[in-house]
Parts: sequence; C-alpha cells; structure tokens
Amino acid sequence: MPHPLSFDDLLSPQGAQPFARRVLHPWMHLGVTPIPEPERVYPALLARTSAPRLAYLHIPFCSNHCLFCGFYRNKSNEAAMSHYVDALIAEIEQDAAREGMAARPVEAVFLGGGTPSALSARDLQRLLGALRANLPLSDDCEITVEGRVAGFDAEKVAACVEAGANRFSIGIQSFDTRLRQRMGRKASREEAVSFLSGLVARQDAAVVCDLIYGLPGQTDEIWRNDVALCNEIGLDGVDLYCLSLQPGSPLALSIEKGALPPAATDAEAQTRYREGGEILEAAGWRRLSQAHWGRSGRERNRYNNATKAGADCLAFGAGAGGMLAGHRFMLDAAVDSFQARVAAAGKPISGLLAPAPHQRACNAVMQGMEEGCLVFAVLETLVGPGFVLALAPLLQHWAQLGLMVLDADSLTLTACGRYWHNNIAATLFAQISLYLDGPQAAHASRPSHGGHPAGIPMRPAHAMSSSSSSKPEQPHEQHLHS
Repeated sequence: MPHPLSFDDLLSPQGAQPFARRVLHPWMHLGVTPIPEPERVYPALLARTSAPRLAYLHIPFCSNHCLFCGFYRNKSNEAAMSHYVDALIAEIEQDAAREGMAARPVEAVFLGGGTPSALSARDLQRLLGALRANLPLSDDCEITVEGRVAGFDAEKVAACVEAGANRFSIGIQSFDTRLRQRMGRKASREEAVSFLSGLVARQDAAVVCDLIYGLPGQTDEIWRNDVALCNEIGLDGVDLYCLSLQPGSPLALSIEKGALPPAATDAEAQTRYREGGEILEAAGWRRLSQAHWGRSGRERNRYNNATKAGADCLAFGAGAGGMLAGHRFMLDAAVDSFQARVAAAGKPISGLLAPAPHQRACNAVMQGMEEGCLVFAVLETLVGPGFVLALAPLLQHWAQLGLMVLDADSLTLTACGRYWHNNIAATLFAQISLYLDGPQAAHASRPSHGGHPAGIPMRPAHAMSSSSSSKPEQPHEQHLHS
C-alpha cells in the first residue's frame, strides 16, 4: 500500500534560491549496497543480454594540474603512458573473450580522462584499433576522443580519424586568454580558435567543446563572447557546465588565499546558464540535454544522453566506472595496481554496487530532468497509481518558484529548473522511496553532500576530467555514471 508523502522541509523557500546548494550526483543518495567479490560477479553481469551498450575508456594522465580540477592523478610521461595502453588493450582483449560480450552491440565509445590527447599518435591509433578489433561496435557507433588544445597536434588528430574516431570533445572552459591561463590552460584564445577551426574544416568528425560558467574572474561579457564564439567557429556541439568548486582543489585553495576572486554565486551562475542557452538557441542551436546544445545534425551526443538514461556501459582503464544490469562498478584507480591486476588476467574492479532501489523509476526521472520534460504517465506506471496526485503540492510549489511549468500531462523545466535539475531529481528519488517504502527507508535517500554511501572513492561522471572541465553533470568522469 502506498505511503503518504511528506513535504515538511520542502515547501519553504530557502533565501533567494529554491535550494540551499546544488546536488551534483542524485543517485549517490539512494541507499545502494556494495556487493562482495565483484570480480566473481562481473562475468555473470556481462553475460546478460538486453539493450545495446556503451563503452568508456579512461586515460588518467595530464600534462599539468588545472586549477579547477580536483581529480588530477598522473603526470604525462610517454613511456608510462605507452605501458598503460598495453595494459588497457590487454583488458579489452580479456573482456572481449568473455561470454556475452559479442551478443550486444556497442553504440557509443568515449575516451576520457585525464587527457586522452596526451597519448602519442601511435598509442591513440593502436588503442582505437584494439577497440574496433575486439568490441562489437555498431556500424554507426559514435567514437569520441576527449582532448585539450595543447599537444593535440595534426598527427594525433589524423591518427584518431584513421582509426575510426568520429567525434572530438575539446576542453576549452573559456576562450579568454587571461582567464584560461589563470586556470592552468596553456593555449591562448587565438590558438584555441585556430585549433577548433582546423578540426571543423576537416569535415570528418563532429567537433564539440565545453565551456564553464561561474569561474573566478569571469565577467558576463567574457561568458557571452565565449558562447557566441562557438557559433562563429561552426562547432557541431557545445556543453555549458557550471563550475563545481571541489574542496581542496588548487582553485578552491587559491580563492581561500585571496589569490583569485570568489567563484560566481548560484544566482550569477544561473543567469549565465540561461543567457548561454538563449544565445545558442537564437542562433538556431538545439538543446539536446540539460547542459548540451547541438548546431548540426552530425552531433548526436549519444554517449552522454544514454548514460543519463541508465544504459549499460562497459568500462576500461584505471579509475573508469561503468554500469551493467543496473549495477554500478568502478575499476582500480591506481595505475600500478590496475596494470598488475590486468597482467594477472583479472578484471581490476575496486567496487560493485547493487542496483539502486526503484532504479527504473529513478532512471526515468533522471532522463526527464535531462530532457527538460517529465511525463506524468511514466511516473504513474513505474511508481504506482496516485503518485502524481500525492506529489501535486510539491510540484505546484516548485512551479510557483519558477522551476517548472505544469500541465495536465507533464512538467516542463524552465531554465531555472534545468539549472537545479539534479536537486529536483534527488528530491523526487526520495519521494519515490517514501511513497513505496515508508519514511524510514526514504530518510536514507534524502539528498546530502557527503562521500559515496558505499565507500567507493568519489569521482564525478564524465566530469572532473582535467582535459575537459569539472563536468559535474556528466557521467564520464572516473566514470561512475550518474
């Protein structure tokens, strides 16, 4: 029997903002349970067959530690990186031989980090070649290589394309030279524009970049110029990410010491998010997710959209995270340990989590938040009859705060609601648990701001890569998919 919902602490505005602070990873608060002996369980999960899969490969090396990144791991070193690629290819080959691998096509691959473009042209080519030789990639598989301007020369670009890459995701953060260099980026505005323009001119891959709003010293003018420049260059896609100020990161410490001005407030960041979207949409761009816009039909954003919907994702590399049959897992983040475990023919898993409670319903909520629209019939089907009616006071309150527009069949997020979409999702997760399981179970899933409840090391999903941004909304970071 459904339990009554309670909104005791949810219906009062908290100051000028609808929430006290942003939630970055809603799924972390769902009371997930770690599974013992993950290496024994992994093959059985891999053998299950249903929908197509994704694949994520992690390259945990960077040429320097950018100020905004809280997850720097290893200094780039050609010999060490080549040895790492040997282990990565061995891991791919070992998984390729497992039961169930060939039964399901892989529809999107993402090489993230870290900085994949720090690898040599030879290592990039042989890594991508190993993927194509061992994994059942679909004919139209999206293959993304993440990189940064500095060090990503023409030879490396050509090697990626020749080996099958058809999408480049370049970490820009800002085109403003002074701001870039203060954040630890080496290339100037002119160099960044020239590099991206050269990629676009090749016409053989989709080219996207990410920008961060909320950076210390970033003015409204700098932000608007950065967004407009993406259209002028002719990029296929762009991500607009809010700065996630990680405690203890070089950026946070610099602000604390007064070496840099404060980061933007939520009110300032929310305005920049709204204005960035308006600039793009006025130029004819389409919003493909909460943080991503596409200009051309060539940009599909397939990997990112699918991870948000809870798709299965294979994972390879030290610190990579994936998903199989609703089970989230993370691989050993220490490069030496990762390589030793692969050499011993083991899958180097550091943690495996059981499916979250009511995962299908929560996945539907998360997908709706990313798309900006949640259909009530979906909630009624996955949670139960009467749930939307029970939610009505909360939804009406959020509508009054300007987070969403309600009609008889669905809710549609405003720009303000999309900015706070993770908070809304986390709150809805808790209400699903309350409705189905009662108050005691729901209490454990209330949004908090601590580490992972199962003790798995926290790294963001797509995000926090030094080659791209802090990407708190993305699941490829580390990559525990959110």
